[in-house]
Amino acid sequence: MARKFFGTDGIRGRANAGDLTPQLAMRVGQAAGRHFLRGAHKHRVIIGKDTRLSGYMMETALVAGFTSVGMDVILTGPLPTPAIAMLTREMRADIGVMISASHNAYPDNGIKLFGPDGFKLSDEDEEAIEALIQDGELPLAQGDAIGRARRIEDSRGRYIHAVKRTVGQDLRFDSLKVVVDCANGAAYQVAPTAIWELGGTVIAIGVEPNGLNINDKVGSTSLEAVKAKVLEEGADVGIALDGDADRLIVVDEKGKTVDGDQIMALFAMRMKARGTLKGDGVVSTVMSNLGLERFLANEGLKLIRTKVGDRYVLEAMREGGYNLGGEQSGHMIMLDYSTTGDGTIAAMQMLASLASTGKPASEVLHLFDPVPQLLRNVVYSEGDPLSDPAVKAAITDAERRLEGSGRLVIRASGTEPKIRVMAEGDVAAEVEAAVASICEAVEKAAG
Repeated sequence: MARKFFGTDGIRGRANAGDLTPQLAMRVGQAAGRHFLRGAHKHRVIIGKDTRLSGYMMETALVAGFTSVGMDVILTGPLPTPAIAMLTREMRADIGVMISASHNAYPDNGIKLFGPDGFKLSDEDEEAIEALIQDGELPLAQGDAIGRARRIEDSRGRYIHAVKRTVGQDLRFDSLKVVVDCANGAAYQVAPTAIWELGGTVIAIGVEPNGLNINDKVGSTSLEAVKAKVLEEGADVGIALDGDADRLIVVDEKGKTVDGDQIMALFAMRMKARGTLKGDGVVSTVMSNLGLERFLANEGLKLIRTKVGDRYVLEAMREGGYNLGGEQSGHMIMLDYSTTGDGTIAAMQMLASLASTGKPASEVLHLFDPVPQLLRNVVYSEGDPLSDPAVKAAITDAERRLEGSGRLVIRASGTEPKIRVMAEGDVAAEVEAAVASICEAVEKAAG
């Protein structure tokens, strides 16, 4: 069955526009609830959210859906996506739900689902829920079988405790002055608190959510604010999370960006030195820089590439027995600690490296020189520009020019109407020419 609702990371769209309405949210609750009503025990679902205005509306609709089919609901309020995954597993819930559109602006929202093991749902589970959403009437619970809803007040503390436990018990951050940018999102309370509790001096920005300012000129996709604050405060390092805090981008003491590729390189070397890196490899996507692949190869490690999307990284990790993976965009998956990307845990591991070595971030976090890489997005309104003959010809020509010295990755976004054109190689001029020629062809095809 063709997917109508689920994309590469759950269901996402403009709140109260198109498909993403309270009616759909309630239907998702009913369908997911019915799908996970397995066994004779009392069933429960954990529901968390980020800080965008429409979260209240979506939360209420989901509660109605789940309780109407007989599931008890536990509400956490604003909490990072990985915290919901953790609580789903630890509270023996049948399903976990995160209401968030991640790094998107506040008008958007989304619904992410986790299974009882804390991992994102398989394609098979999502397809089964899709079918139930689109089928007719679902059986509703009757009488005392209707679910109850309650809010727990200690969810933030539980997550903070879990995050701190990933750092050695004797390690402190007293020597570190850290700018923490929470994107006015889900981690606005937990991330600064976790670092402060380990002794770090914390300068927090992006911690005043009002429902409308999530990811607005702050966070991992808008680094100007954290860079300026690091330089202004003379901080040792800056960390920038996104709206639901499942990704991390770092800024060193000089104000230079440290992306997910460099962070993965750091973690790989630390884990290799400790003998904890499984499979002698790191899993990432086709977007990771060729420089990372070459660096790992020189260290006797391999880079396993997947399609774009942290769910595909996670699938390859589980299938191949790897415990470290991530994306250039900042998703860091460390299966020894979490079942999904966790920006706060990744930040704690990065800070542990700084605290234990005593070296500046600019030295610790820049392990390789990336090759020139250029990414451009072309917006389109309808159709399939990538099937246009002129676009195909431009791609073939660019591949020929980059052969042997670089790579080309062309794909349609899984969450937005955009064609993403990325090229990288040893010669910057050739990379720029390849991207320009393909984007021009796509723009013409897209009208």
